[in-house]
Amino acid sequence: MRLHQVPVGRIVNTHGVRGEVRVLPRDGDPAFLTRFRTLYMDGAPVAVEAARVHKGFALLRLAGVGDMDAARALKGRELSIDRADAADVPFFDDELPGMEVFDAATGECIGTLTKVEAYPASKVYTVRGEHTYLIPAVPDAFILSVDVDGNRMDVRVWEGLAQDVD
Repeated sequence: MRLHQVPVGRIVNTHGVRGEVRVLPRDGDPAFLTRFRTLYMDGAPVAVEAARVHKGFALLRLAGVGDMDAARALKGRELSIDRADAADVPFFDDELPGMEVFDAATGECIGTLTKVEAYPASKVYTVRGEHTYLIPAVPDAFILSVDVDGNRMDVRVWEGLAQDVD
């Protein structure tokens, strides 16, 4: 299901005394956050006046935030983007839960994607149906296609992916 606003990061601290906020990106790439001129906080648009990457964080100067105290008041707040501003991104993790997952070899629906978890090697999709599958989010090896609008994911099921089969 396509979302209208997609969560992309969380303000974790201030940076300096001029009101910059330090943002921890949700998917690990702080440079992604620097390309947007408008972000959303609690559904309200916030203009981004300046953006840069520093030590794995995105440092943002937001409109109306002029000093460290104003920036500190935003600590812990989630930031989102308008989905239309990221049309080049095929899908976000938050759009995947509820998607039907099919075995590409047989065409059989093996279940519904219920969770996306991040592990050091890759993300892992939990699919629940007759069996529970933990499927690494590795394109071409496991994930063959994702159609968010059609609510369908085709995967290659390898032996051992089902967790509750002897």
